[in-house]
Amino acid sequence: MEQAKAKIRIATTSLAGCFGCHMSILDIDEKIIDLVELVEFSRSPLTDFKHAENCDLGIIEGAVANAENVEVLREFRQNCKILVAIGACALNGGIPAMRNQFSLAECLQESYRDGMGLENALIPDDPELPMLLNKVHPVQDVVKIDYMLPGCPPSPEIIWELLTALIAGREPVFSEEQIRYD
Repeated sequence: MEQAKAKIRIATTSLAGCFGCHMSILDIDEKIIDLVELVEFSRSPLTDFKHAENCDLGIIEGAVANAENVEVLREFRQNCKILVAIGACALNGGIPAMRNQFSLAECLQESYRDGMGLENALIPDDPELPMLLNKVHPVQDVVKIDYMLPGCPPSPEIIWELLTALIAGREPVFSEEQIRYD
């Protein structure tokens, strides 16, 4: 009797960004069934797990904008054998990093006190909210990243190629035409 091959354990998370890279993962369409045959999901939008524990592969999208992002990213690095950053926000800060041209105080003032349509507004100081960092950072500023996949978002086809190569234990190889920096 043939023994069933152990599934690869994957964890995913979205930090500061739009969640578009996770949508690109879902856009692999019917191949998602093939993926589920090969992997077991730990922390992801498909599960309700709050932590990435003992994973073969961690997938990070989004930039690092607050203390909680730093904590999640460090947990992923500690618990994932391979860590992949996908999307422009993860690789260079993307849209969230546009606030870096202003001080954090200026951003909060504009967002919560002086913004159009705001009256008697207060800057939130609830201890339950994650502390914002002074600047937004790409993920590799915080932890070592093993693979990076650019794009905003990367295409479902290139995500599929990356995942299937890593699941098979192969080094992913992409042509210049496949890699987009948009």
